[in-house]
Amino acid sequence: MNLAEHANARLADWPALSQGHACCGARHCLCSGAQEIVHFHGDNKVDVHLTHDMIDRLRPVLRNSSALELPAASGWVTVRLEAGSDIDLLTTLVSAALLAIGRQPGPAASAPRDPCTWGSSPASHRNPVRQLRRRFGRHWKWRGMQSRVPLPGE
Repeated sequence: MNLAEHANARLADWPALSQGHACCGARHCLCSGAQEIVHFHGDNKVDVHLTHDMIDRLRPVLRNSSALELPAASGWVTVRLEAGSDIDLLTTLVSAALLAIGRQPGPAASAPRDPCTWGSSPASHRNPVRQLRRRFGRHWKWRGMQSRVPLPGE
């Protein structure tokens, strides 16, 4: 079991979270009600929707962590899972995310306008092949093609 699977199993037991379908096509998604909170992107990257306000409040502390990526103008942070302690960091951020969405007025209206870091990557918008590979995996096929399309560098 890789670190992302271990983290997903640990968070899936939380009563405030349920399995969902990520708008970006992530393998696993955890939601609180209709709000997407956690997206698992591969074996070692996880996006957490902290909201802009919570990121602003925690930014001085978040900047000090080498396991985090803080994209500009996003309510999401990316956690790189490289050690067991990174799962502890992830669970702490998920707790903060649940607290943050509980403070937001009204329903989860910010979710569609604030895509996770994986779904909002400028490169993914410019490259439809990369979007298809992210959404359907490495072995997707164009109509009429009989073999899988190799990824760059293969």
